[in-house]
Amino acid sequence: MRARRWPISIAGFDFIALHDLSAASHAAERISEAVTLLQNYPYIGRVIRGELRELVIAHGRHGYVALYRVRSNGVIVLALHHQREAGFQ
Repeated sequence: MRARRWPISIAGFDFIALHDLSAASHAAERISEAVTLLQNYPYIGRVIRGELRELVIAHGRHGYVALYRVRSNGVIVLALHHQREAGFQ
């Protein structure tokens, strides 16, 4: 199984990069590792409803949450948010 990758916009990520490039780089690395993990373990995340799942990605005191769906040909990441943000759009 493979995970599809494409640019995902994360609210506030540019702000972090402007103020602490190292923290932004570490966050990007953790997110990339988590998406790669989904390649081998697509059902690791918690079921939200129906086919939607979420994966919590640890990063410091507050990490990120990926909303995704498992398909026969891979994993599709639908949204990615910082844990302190309220909900998905």
